[in-house]
Amino acid sequence: MSKLHITGISRGSEYSPNNVGSDSEIFNNVVNALTELGCDVDIYSEKEFVEKNIQAEIIFDMARDKATIKRLQELEDGGALVINSAYGIMNCVRKPMTELLLKNNVPHPHTVIIDTKEEFCGDFYPCWIKRGNSHTILKEDVTYVTCKEEAETALADFRNRNISTAVISEHLEGDLIKFYGVQDTDFFYWFYPSHVHSKFGLEKINGDSQGYNFDVNELKRISDLAAVALNTPVYGGDCVVSKDGTVRLIDFNDWPSFARCREEAGKKIAECIYNRAKNHKKQQ
Repeated sequence: MSKLHITGISRGSEYSPNNVGSDSEIFNNVVNALTELGCDVDIYSEKEFVEKNIQAEIIFDMARDKATIKRLQELEDGGALVINSAYGIMNCVRKPMTELLLKNNVPHPHTVIIDTKEEFCGDFYPCWIKRGNSHTILKEDVTYVTCKEEAETALADFRNRNISTAVISEHLEGDLIKFYGVQDTDFFYWFYPSHVHSKFGLEKINGDSQGYNFDVNELKRISDLAAVALNTPVYGGDCVVSKDGTVRLIDFNDWPSFARCREEAGKKIAECIYNRAKNHKKQQ
């Protein structure tokens, strides 16, 4: 097989709230690991990739911009290999993500999806109100509310920002855990977020971790199930472990920053890309 030529697309800084450096580090780690595997890697920003109308057969990306995602979908439709898939990225937008997780029986809190013009008539306070039409960009995109009045304030803010859909989930008591994984590898990493830098500080709602016992293999199984359902082999997310050890996912992300484990994760992501690229070439 000839040398693999791979194109990498970094994430636009506006889509890395309080996290630009971390996102850049994991992207660069993957580039370096792919180079060590003998690949030729071309790197573009999201803007460059679109404006230069780059043609590529094998692509890895941390894309968020709509124009980039549209271009990636066009290339995928034409037979290109894209990791993470542009369709998978869109699956991780809050509304479709929630629908796909529930459809595929991924353990999840009780959740409803409403039009923000509607009155929220649920009675499961406290709860979380999250914008449904995109990934989380601003702190206000995810709000913890304890009563009907606070819920209406949050929904009014969404309406003022032309956010038409809200995903409302019950608040789960228990230990909040963050995790990272890479499909087709043995990599899986979890940690308590109270020990690391937080984007928005929302982790404090659950308080200090109590160290409830849970089955890590079960968390990995659930996470891999979500990754398959959403078509996101490079993933991260959040779950809550209840006092009895029950694990339920509350968020899932395509290609996070892999805080605290970037060196190991970068190598495993490169391994995933490399092996999928080889298989892609064989099938042509």
